[in-house]
Amino acid sequence: MKTKLPIIITALAAILALTECTKGFKAINVNPNAVDHALPQALLAPAVTDIVASNMNRSQRIQNELMQVTVNMGDGEGKIFRYDIRTSEADYLYRKWYINLTNINDVYTGGVETNNTTYQAIALICRSWLFSMLTDTYGDVPFYDANQGKEGNFTPKFDKQKDIYTEIFKQLEQANTLLKTGPDVASSSDPLYGGKAASWRKFGNSLYLRLLLRLSGKAEMNTPAKITEMVDTNPANYPIMTSNAESAILRWSGTAPYVSPFATWRPADWYTPKLGSFFVDNLNEWSDPRIGRWATVVEGEYAGIPSGYLPGQPPAAKSTLLTSLQIEPLLGNVMNYSELQFALAEAAAKGWVSSKSAQSYYETGVTNAITLWNVTVPTGYLGFAKVKWDDSYTLDQKMELIHKQKYYAMFFTDLEQWFEYRRTGHPVLPKGPGLENNGVMPARLNYPVYIQNTNTNNYKAAVAEQGPDNTNTLVWWQRP
Repeated sequence: MKTKLPIIITALAAILALTECTKGFKAINVNPNAVDHALPQALLAPAVTDIVASNMNRSQRIQNELMQVTVNMGDGEGKIFRYDIRTSEADYLYRKWYINLTNINDVYTGGVETNNTTYQAIALICRSWLFSMLTDTYGDVPFYDANQGKEGNFTPKFDKQKDIYTEIFKQLEQANTLLKTGPDVASSSDPLYGGKAASWRKFGNSLYLRLLLRLSGKAEMNTPAKITEMVDTNPANYPIMTSNAESAILRWSGTAPYVSPFATWRPADWYTPKLGSFFVDNLNEWSDPRIGRWATVVEGEYAGIPSGYLPGQPPAAKSTLLTSLQIEPLLGNVMNYSELQFALAEAAAKGWVSSKSAQSYYETGVTNAITLWNVTVPTGYLGFAKVKWDDSYTLDQKMELIHKQKYYAMFFTDLEQWFEYRRTGHPVLPKGPGLENNGVMPARLNYPVYIQNTNTNNYKAAVAEQGPDNTNTLVWWQRP
């Protein structure tokens, strides 16, 4: 009994640390004789690994279906490719992200206690990343009161998305400042950058640009001015990624604990969703070599099936994702260099940055999105009719050109394709006749069902503020 008691106490402490979840999270490497939580070097890698694995799981299940990468054929309920999303789909990421926020917060606390500014900054960047995904997926969510179970707050209030983003930007500014002089940390503690503080600083600022662009339609936030400052006016203070090598990617090695979450899937399950026509047809039209890294050949060709087909009228099955992707290191993408270049191309096309032309950013993004996959850019690729940049295009045509390529750069990147589509309407997706929800792309996921029972009053207040708890209620940055 005496032997088991510390374990029980540690488990209970972990349970109390959670606010949004009813289940506990296993503490890692806790020494009860020294501290009541693990040191940052013990917590960071497990947390980041679990976040990336969870993101990949739902990118495969939700994003790929909504964005016509794959089509999980069938006529039953809950077919996401038809915009039919069960309410239970909302639970997984909400739980996972809040659980890992507890661990990221402990990384920050540990950084403070050990006077390590790099761990503090890394935690601020990871916290910003997590909260951006939470609010972009659900809208208003607990922020200020989140993860205060240790303090006895098990019913946190929900905060407005505008306020959450305001704090995210403050935390990314703070991280950038801390990392100016922050030391490198233990390489084994960091699966993204091997402990290099300078690389984390570049990632944090690149993430900052991603999120500033997401809010660029909200005039009151004036994010284009900040983008101008970071890229044109004061770039020395905001270093960003400069090559594929600086991309934020958890490259699965195949050696525990860095084993892809898809590695244990049965090939038959991996093959079940078929590739969508939209996804395959663009690659075919561009003679894009990435198709050979992603798709199977069926009857001598790469071919997809139309998404949103009518129930009872299934098309013949065609290409699927290659099983080699189940252990592919590059699927652990958080944010890559080419995504950043496409973000800058959009900013340049809209007149917010002028250090380089929109065409230059676009072509750099296109080239690096291909070479990241260890394939060669075909001769003349940038001159192909459906790839070529044309300054005479309208802004909408330029946006379509940029975002169609960006769509492929964000392959298996959490829910980023879906977020960007909701923000811009690009790339333009074909609308199949079998789509539900009146053919309208879902604008968010509903709140998890268990929140209605465990945090009823604050849940009701959030719904009253934001709108009905369904997939058609626009989050703040989507509203005119």
